[in-house]
Amino acid sequence: MATIMMKKAKGQFRVAGINEGKCTLDSYNRRDFYKISLVTEGSPCSLRYGSLPDIYVDKPALMLVNPIVPYNWTVPERLIPADGYFCVFNDEFIRASAQLSGLMDRLFTTQESPVYFPDAVTQQFLTGLFIRMRSDADMDYTDKDELYRSHLSLIFHEAIKMRRTTDTAENGIPRVAAEFIRLLNHQFPIDMPLQPISLKKASDYADRIAVHVNHLNMAVQKATGKSTTMHISERLFAEAKSLLSYTEYTLADIAAGLGFEYQSYFNRFFKKYAGVTPSDYRKNFEKYK
Repeated sequence: MATIMMKKAKGQFRVAGINEGKCTLDSYNRRDFYKISLVTEGSPCSLRYGSLPDIYVDKPALMLVNPIVPYNWTVPERLIPADGYFCVFNDEFIRASAQLSGLMDRLFTTQESPVYFPDAVTQQFLTGLFIRMRSDADMDYTDKDELYRSHLSLIFHEAIKMRRTTDTAENGIPRVAAEFIRLLNHQFPIDMPLQPISLKKASDYADRIAVHVNHLNMAVQKATGKSTTMHISERLFAEAKSLLSYTEYTLADIAAGLGFEYQSYFNRFFKKYAGVTPSDYRKNFEKYK
């Protein structure tokens, strides 16, 4: 299997079939490299990505993973061997192209699901792109990097088209409720170093959307079946679990980042939903996750 090595200043890129083995890039670290996977076959599984609700994957999928977002997979039963392709690349590789950099920023910096489900035609097209990149990896060609960037550009465009299709399908949600969900999602995961979230309660969102808080509450309840307070609390709790599990920030830093004035308020909030204190949850992460 070919390994593509380049100087750090020019960036690093690697492509392989899922069954070829783990990435062998020197200095490879999941926290430093973006990853795109096209899974064409495999057993149903769930992806926990940052503070988003678990994402169920039971059909061919394209996944674009941001290295700053903690994630892990859960596969109940490995009945069907996974098949497909993946590629990894660092930030320097993408920033060499202004056009590609702009596309990546649209896809990797938003706090939305990294999973896309292509139709049969799109899946065939994406598979062809990965096959071509994998073939290019074995070639002795001076401008190989530009070939990779050209293929990545097409993959990014396909992901953007799939996102727009999904957005169009969800346009039945009233504008006010949709804007609330967008603003809520946009706040997470929290930027590092921790910066306190700016929207903490329903009235903050209502002010930003320019509607009365009662109208916001009614619209969200009608569209989603849950109150604004429940949505906010669920996201705060999910983000708290992620920060406690995957970072070394102090409890005081996490409490401040999530908008709690005092750590004691955060402790009380977390215990209400988890049944244990934040410190106990962190100590027993493997038990409670």
